Amino acid sequence: MSREEKLAKLSQKRDKVLGGGGPKRIEKQHQAGKLTARERIDKLLDKGSFVELDQFVVHRGVEFGMQDVEAPGEGVVTGYGTIDGRLVYLFSQDFTVLGGSLGEMHAAKICKVMDLALKMGAPFIGINDSGGARIQEGIDALNGYGEIFKRNTLASGVIPQISVIMGPCAGGAVYSPALTDFIFMTDKTSQMFITGPQVIKAVTGEEVSSEDLGGALTHNRVSGNAHFFAVDEEDCFHQIKRLLSYIPSNNLDPVPVVKTNDPAERMDEILKTVVPDDANKAYDMMDVITALADNRDFFEIQPHFAKNIIIGFMRLNGISVGVIANQPKVMAGCLDINCSDKASRFIRFCDAFGIPLLTIVDTPGYLPGVGQEHGGIIRHGAKLLYAYSEATVPKIQLITRKAYGGAYLAMCAKSLGADTSIAWPSAEIAVMGAQGAANIVFRKEIANAENPNEKRQEKIAEYEEKFSNPYCAAARGFADLVIEPEKTRYFLIKSLESLLTKRESRPGKKHGNIPV
Repeated sequence: MSREEKLAKLSQKRDKVLGGGGPKRIEKQHQAGKLTARERIDKLLDKGSFVELDQFVVHRGVEFGMQDVEAPGEGVVTGYGTIDGRLVYLFSQDFTVLGGSLGEMHAAKICKVMDLALKMGAPFIGINDSGGARIQEGIDALNGYGEIFKRNTLASGVIPQISVIMGPCAGGAVYSPALTDFIFMTDKTSQMFITGPQVIKAVTGEEVSSEDLGGALTHNRVSGNAHFFAVDEEDCFHQIKRLLSYIPSNNLDPVPVVKTNDPAERMDEILKTVVPDDANKAYDMMDVITALADNRDFFEIQPHFAKNIIIGFMRLNGISVGVIANQPKVMAGCLDINCSDKASRFIRFCDAFGIPLLTIVDTPGYLPGVGQEHGGIIRHGAKLLYAYSEATVPKIQLITRKAYGGAYLAMCAKSLGADTSIAWPSAEIAVMGAQGAANIVFRKEIANAENPNEKRQEKIAEYEEKFSNPYCAAARGFADLVIEPEKTRYFLIKSLESLLTKRESRPGKKHGNIPV
């Protein structure tokens, strides 16, 4: 065979793979409002940076007529490239080839790039669009999933892992995304579920659509399985790039630092009045966060789930910081089961990748109720205590108003390892609110008084004077600074910069046992 013939053969084989499932299936993919596997990679990565691996891998199936079935690229595109100049490894399942189903060699391609990502210390991105396991390959397909799950677990805390759901993701396939750090979903075109609507109807009699069962809104609002909601694929890729800008490529790299023209000394007038004089009135904690962030830019994570707590990334003088903040305008900022899970996992991600933590506190306590108690609020709430105590990254606590009881401790109190605790004059650091405390501490005095209501108000004021302020905590060293609210950005930046060389160890052990 001549050189020209060999090159022609290579070109023919490559064109076959690049063609995926053929024009008709590609058109059907587009009609469903979805890009193809290769189009998605082109949109996500820097132009011309993608290097494809294992382009000519073929399956080894011989059962149920598979010996006669061609699957170009084995239904998945794998390789590496750059996003904003940073190396990433990825796979993108091709729904036009056997519905993107996962077989032995499909899984092997994914496992290879996962191994490479781990060796190179680069983020790993999985774009999921698959009908599930390739039934014709039986146990080989199941084993493929198991190999992926194991690698997800081994890579956890070493490299960031991002799952992008851009089509169906059902059965065992959902566990790989669940093991990764962040899940992105697109509106109306992505679904995740263990068992589909038809199986549910056959087993339980319940009727539900795929979208209601496992669509993007469901997993962002109800289950909390997803972290980001995108209106379309273009929006999704934009969000992925933004997320990566805040986080390092691996657990040994430093936190990203960007130049900023926002002065550290900038004061924001809104901070003077954002906390109402009436302690029972709500306010929007997002106003506080954006006033503190560089260029007022905050990237929120899971904004649709457990809205009583806010998590996300911002920068302080160019340094990436993970933010955990109570939201007083939702459930008064109470802690509950869902928000404990949401915040704890985020804290552990930030700690794994060396991202400093800023905790902003305004919470009256844990949400009371039979549902919460029976649902395991003790176990779930303990996750917050565990996550903060375990974390060794710089930890800064800012108390804007209420910081009561166990919830005060759970929001990174000094006893849980806060390196710096800053309080506003409006801070109320106490075992409980003044009204409840007065009713307990002065119960007899109030009951025996000539005018019980007048006596109650008198004792409430007495308790507020003694405990519902930051100065008692400051007197014990539990609050390091009491500052004017408008100067908060300056003191946060000074505190953060002083903590960047922090070194703190934990007792040697295989691993702890977090309450799950």
